[in-house]
Amino acid sequence: MASLIDIVPLMFLLFTTFYHFGEARIIEVGGSLDAWKVPESPNHTLSHWAESVRFQVGDALLFKYDSKMDSVLQVTEENYEKCNTEKPLKEHKDGYTTVKLDVSGPYFFISGAPTGNCAKGEKVTVVVQSPNHQPMPKPGPAAVTPTIPPKPSTTSAAPAPAPPTPSPKSSTSMPAPAPAPAKSSAVGLVAGTGIFWASTLVAVIGLAFV
Repeated sequence: MASLIDIVPLMFLLFTTFYHFGEARIIEVGGSLDAWKVPESPNHTLSHWAESVRFQVGDALLFKYDSKMDSVLQVTEENYEKCNTEKPLKEHKDGYTTVKLDVSGPYFFISGAPTGNCAKGEKVTVVVQSPNHQPMPKPGPAAVTPTIPPKPSTTSAAPAPAPPTPSPKSSTSMPAPAPAPAKSSAVGLVAGTGIFWASTLVAVIGLAFV
């Protein structure tokens, strides 16, 4: 039974291999295998197609053509503009050409057909993005934000709020006099008893003088 130490390096190697296979792409020039030809319309050239594709380092371009009638030449920018087929950087005539994009930057390809296909639009410029930089967006016209003046107010100024109405104070009536303390029942009893004995005494004295 293989040990874990022997299996881990093998797994890492397989992962790295499949990772690079997943990153690299084989891109058909023009989006199809029969696109390396004179374009049918000047508005649908191979360069128009290339502008819509993001190429990365490690990708490969695939050209398919009739090797008896055409070829693929990788040239300088100057020869690309002039469709000069003399002294190309690389020349491919196998009819099924794969060009590896090893470095970032522009690549220029033209047709090597003797019938002057390059001047008729059979050429393409491919720009490979650097792996360390994101593609820069194309500059467009700066958007100018119009300055809108503040809209005048059509409503009159609201009147100032009225001061709060003080709550009515309770009437300041004089405090009612305290009720007179009720006479003690004991005091009333003493007074009544005194009157009784006084009356009795007066009656006895009156009888004595009679």
